[in-house]
Amino acid sequence: MRDKILEFLKKNNEYTSGDHLAHSLGISRQGLWKHIQELRDSGYDIAAVPHLGYKLISIPDKLFPSEITHGLDTRFIGKKVYYFDKVTSTMDVAMQWVTKGANEGTIVIAETQIKGRGRLGRQWLSPRYKGIYLSLILKPRVAPAQASIFTLLAAVSICEAVKDEIGLDVQIKWPNDILIRNKKFCGILTEMDAETDEIKFLVIGLGLNVNNDRGELLAGATSLKEERKEKVNRITLLQAILRRIEKNYLLFQKEGPEVITQKWREYNITLGKRVRITYRHKHLEGQSVDIDQDGALLIRNSSGLIQKVTSGDVT
Repeated sequence: MRDKILEFLKKNNEYTSGDHLAHSLGISRQGLWKHIQELRDSGYDIAAVPHLGYKLISIPDKLFPSEITHGLDTRFIGKKVYYFDKVTSTMDVAMQWVTKGANEGTIVIAETQIKGRGRLGRQWLSPRYKGIYLSLILKPRVAPAQASIFTLLAAVSICEAVKDEIGLDVQIKWPNDILIRNKKFCGILTEMDAETDEIKFLVIGLGLNVNNDRGELLAGATSLKEERKEKVNRITLLQAILRRIEKNYLLFQKEGPEVITQKWREYNITLGKRVRITYRHKHLEGQSVDIDQDGALLIRNSSGLIQKVTSGDVT
């Protein structure tokens, strides 16, 4: 009922009488007042004027499902949203829900994470009400070897959304770092459950520094607010990211991985450089020459041989 009240108030810029609103929603005036109070407690500024009624003045800077889905014209991504003020990790929660049968496109989002994590178990700092911390459930019918392409797909989608919505130039460092002026503001973590020949499901975790202040950032990191010099609307940005992910996901299903890898090449800062790959105490140095259709990095070593790298830290 709260969502219905919000939808009604958002469609009407003027005051709406309590009688009209209650009658339209099929509830009593007392029931309406109770829901209005609950919305106010959640941070919505709703004016109430005798003989005029109610008017929505402003919405809180929180990632409520009703705000995420309002005006979100996607087919399936973001149609179901599980929202938490605080969790250990959105990845943990998403893994629980997908094993219980959550639909493809379901997202788990939190205002803060106690144990947010990145690749290789690294911690992701998640200050409350500042960033975007979410996990997205996908169920592509592809082989496990192609899992890395979805990390690239998510990275490309975020770059496109940030460029379109905020006007900032962004770059991707293989495999999962998104940068502005060589400072990291976003990380991506992809985990999956698979059988020998097919992925059962993927969970893609996104962590974005959005409105973090300088003092909340680690060395070498930045936020969209710091780069733009003004606060960013998290809901608008999140909706743009979800739209882009769905668009690129459908493109992948229709045209194959090349459409994603080609987009990725346009944003990357890894290819064409001499790099050092570190993974599980092993090292590989060489010239990064390309990525393959599965999203793996191709390195030419000192002997001229091309080696395929599927994960690791790049310097």
